[in-house]
Amino acid sequence: MARSRRGVPILALFGAAAGALVSGREALAQQTAPAASAPAQNSVSEVVVTARRLDAAREAIEPSLGATAYSLSDQLVKILPAGENVQLNQVLLQAPGVVQDSFGQLHVRDDHGDLEYRIDNVILPEGLQVFGQTLSPRIASNIQLITGALPAQYGLRTAGIVNITTKSGFQNGGQVSVYGGSHGEIEPSAEYGGSWGADSLFASGSFTHTDVGVESPDDSATPLHDRSNQYQAFLFFDHILNDASRVSLFAGTSQSTYQIPDSHGLHPSFAQDNGIAGLGPGGALLADGRSDFLSNNLDERQAEGTTFAAASYLYSGAALTVQASLFGRYSTLSFRPDPLGDLLFDGIAQTADKSDAAAGLQLESVWRATAAHTVRSGIIVQGDRAISRTTSQVLPVMAGASGAVAQASDAPLTIVDDGARTSWTYSAYVQDEWKLLADVTLNYGLRFDALNSYRNQHQWSPRVNAVWTPLEGTSLHAGYARYFTPPPFELVAVESIAKFAGTTAAPTVTQDTRPYANRQNYYDVGAQQKIGLLTLGIDGFYRQDRDLIDEGQFGAPIILTPFNYRTGYARGIELSLTYARGPFSAYANGSVEKAQGRDIVSSQFNFSPGDLAYIGAHDIYLDHNQTYTASAGASYRLGATRLSGDLLFGSGLRADLADPLTGQDIPNGAHLPGYLQVNFSVVHDFASTPAGPISVRADLINAFDENYEIRDGTGVGVGAPQWGPRRGIFVGLTKRF
Repeated sequence: MARSRRGVPILALFGAAAGALVSGREALAQQTAPAASAPAQNSVSEVVVTARRLDAAREAIEPSLGATAYSLSDQLVKILPAGENVQLNQVLLQAPGVVQDSFGQLHVRDDHGDLEYRIDNVILPEGLQVFGQTLSPRIASNIQLITGALPAQYGLRTAGIVNITTKSGFQNGGQVSVYGGSHGEIEPSAEYGGSWGADSLFASGSFTHTDVGVESPDDSATPLHDRSNQYQAFLFFDHILNDASRVSLFAGTSQSTYQIPDSHGLHPSFAQDNGIAGLGPGGALLADGRSDFLSNNLDERQAEGTTFAAASYLYSGAALTVQASLFGRYSTLSFRPDPLGDLLFDGIAQTADKSDAAAGLQLESVWRATAAHTVRSGIIVQGDRAISRTTSQVLPVMAGASGAVAQASDAPLTIVDDGARTSWTYSAYVQDEWKLLADVTLNYGLRFDALNSYRNQHQWSPRVNAVWTPLEGTSLHAGYARYFTPPPFELVAVESIAKFAGTTAAPTVTQDTRPYANRQNYYDVGAQQKIGLLTLGIDGFYRQDRDLIDEGQFGAPIILTPFNYRTGYARGIELSLTYARGPFSAYANGSVEKAQGRDIVSSQFNFSPGDLAYIGAHDIYLDHNQTYTASAGASYRLGATRLSGDLLFGSGLRADLADPLTGQDIPNGAHLPGYLQVNFSVVHDFASTPAGPISVRADLINAFDENYEIRDGTGVGVGAPQWGPRRGIFVGLTKRF
């Protein structure tokens, strides 16, 4: 979203109440200890004690076990600039190694997407959303990002695991809020949690309207034609059966509509750019007697929707804990072009309707075999059904005697191209957490993944992590993981290229190899040291890729398409520093990363012959590689008022480079200029008013109006240019009850 809180920091330090940025290595012993009943207090019912014990048992099924884990509580999110009104992707930008991109995309450790989202450790299948953020921070009591050499329970999506622990209903009450300000934004929201007997419930809902729904394609503060309406709702229900078991259910939906913003003052040049002799004046394309169209008047729209649900049964005994979950998700995407404008600018005006229905079973257990061995195992099965229906308007072309291509008629042709595919994935794992010594833990395991989709592929993947805590406050870890990552099934293009032959939408390259699964060798090593109130951390990673998966926007609908590089690699170092004392807290972190790939071996029709030839012979930077990323922030509480500020620095994503000596275009050979975005926030809590407790906040986003470009429209798989958010002033009022 253009009104992005992309300066959101690693806030894990903001206040002692936040619980800060927690290392998964440091918390290893706590995470994997057998669940035990919390001591009952007069104010805590037996039901709440049981619920908390079962929560701990559930978390013991999926510990990070040597990977790097960053945790953010709901109290932490509330003190960010914009607080819970931010989108989830903007909260995650606080973690080291997380890079922002256009359309709300995130890149963790130089991977494109490849994130797995979970709610209460239950997997959420991927969807079709590009702009939309299905999950809101409002629903979370804690958000955890797990990266590095992951243990065997995590697979298929391995750049990072985003696990959201939902708010419970055991504290009766809720809040209503209204937030808004610059760029026409208004965002009312409400949430409530309550319990009765062994049952509890939490519900949340919000609506957002903004005049800057998608990043600006130029540097204007108010883009043309960029309104968006976004609805989100979530429900969680929990029923405790007895002291050892419970059932839970959650469901949510996100429905959004977007106008696609217009650039100022452009005129069509498709024929000239593609070497076509058009029938219009000066050789321009001619459609139904029209050859010119001002870009200001383009009217493209996109709608996105997703609905998800899951039901779980949890049993926790003295030595064995088991959780069985059924999960599902249905997502849709609909794109409506400007019939004449798209045809003249792009040579195609395509109406697209896509849907994906996914469902699966997740069965996992943890067995505390002995004091030194904890065995975990699981089976995950998921099925997907993707449907694509497109209707395209194109213009006919023909090749002359000299080989030149010329427009044959100004009467558009209609091409209907519908398709449907089904995919299945099967996964199983077993691993042993072995307490070798009092200060040394070894976690080793084996995972098997099989894909039955566009391709039938499978892989056995060994995993091993070691954690050593030689001194109090000192933690060292090292790990290796073999990964198997299928391409995002719902995004794989299903167009029939042959149908577009002899038209303005015909690709120059006709080869279309279906994408392969990405296979990785991943190495990670790091350390953390506490010195008084100061915590220092360093983590390094290196990965080798075969059939490296990347994604790009190639068509008119704004949806990403996966493709593979034959080989690739990524490496990087992350540094972090946190400090907290009394009402003051501060942090700083940074990363240095490099990622390259060679030889595109799938979805080749999306690329020009020149790019394919160059990339086939050279290692090139991945388009989402950003060499330097850093963030910093500080917070201070003065009575009922909290002041905070944060910043985000990026050295710039990649862009194409024209070689000054040969004039040859080098894909992703340059990077965009660096940027520094700074945000400020002030929140005051009125504990006692005639209306009850009320909080008032004011946020200044991009305080110095840094005018920076996220994308310039060049690079492998890069669509239109996008610019970062301009200065915005926002205020909010929250009433608790």
